[in-house]
Amino acid sequence: MENRIKEQQLDLFADRTSRHRWWANQFRLLLSSLAYILLETIWRLALQGTELAQAYVSTLRLKLIKIGAVVLLNTRRIRFLLASSCPYQKLFFQAAARLSSG
Repeated sequence: MENRIKEQQLDLFADRTSRHRWWANQFRLLLSSLAYILLETIWRLALQGTELAQAYVSTLRLKLIKIGAVVLLNTRRIRFLLASSCPYQKLFFQAAARLSSG
């Protein structure tokens, strides 16, 4: 549990409470907690049985979230166009399909 708390502090920036007002610091901590809940949901629902099932938060940020893509919005769907050399393209689309199916 201590490792997960440290991940949230370091990788999701929960330790950045440098504002003078209490509400601003509380809001930053709330956003960091929401980000952790989203990543935990991705681990639980979309990454089971994959190579990133036990990955750290920083690894998920680098390999699945911080990738360049072209996003095309249509009235019926959203399309992500990734570079053909993206090493985790298959895993990204597999995780997206698992999340969208429910």
